[in-house]
Order: sequence, then structure tokens, then C-alpha cells
Amino acid sequence: MITIKDVEHISWLASIRISDEEREELVAQFNTILEYFQQMDEVDTEGVEPTYRVVDLANVFRDDLPRESLSQEDALRNAPRREEGYFRSPRIV
Repeated sequence: MITIKDVEHISWLASIRISDEEREELVAQFNTILEYFQQMDEVDTEGVEPTYRVVDLANVFRDDLPRESLSQEDALRNAPRREEGYFRSPRIV
């Protein structure tokens, strides 16, 4: 069962601020979702083949053909930060 503390922790992990009313609503919604999963656990699936894909799809990828790539300037055009011709990212330790 999901509690308000669980919802607060989830909102902290997601960096989302939620109001007290939203917390109560999310507790109810999360618990409803978990009830559906409990119902699904009760379904007898004995003898049922596992389904990995409900729609038969063939490979829909295009052929991988060589072609001209982007120039360095085009690749970096929308980069918020760049340095010496490369993407610059925040330091992660």
C-alpha cells in the first residue's frame, strides 16, 4: 500500500513539487493501480503461452546505407555549451 511518505519520496526523486491535495489524490491513484495488479496476479494463466508481442511485426528498419554525415558545425549548432569543437556537459563525479 502506498502512503503519503511514499508519494513524497517519489515526488522528490522526480523533482516535482506537489500540493497536499495532490498528495492525497496520488495516494489513492497509486493504490488503485496496485489493486489492478493484484487482480491480474489472481488470473489463472496455467497453460497460456507467454506473449512477447501482440502484433506480428517484421523488421521495419531501413537499410543501413552509408551517406554523408553532418559537419561538425551542424552537429554543434544547437548545443547549449561547446568547447573546442566538442559538446560541453556538466561535470559529473
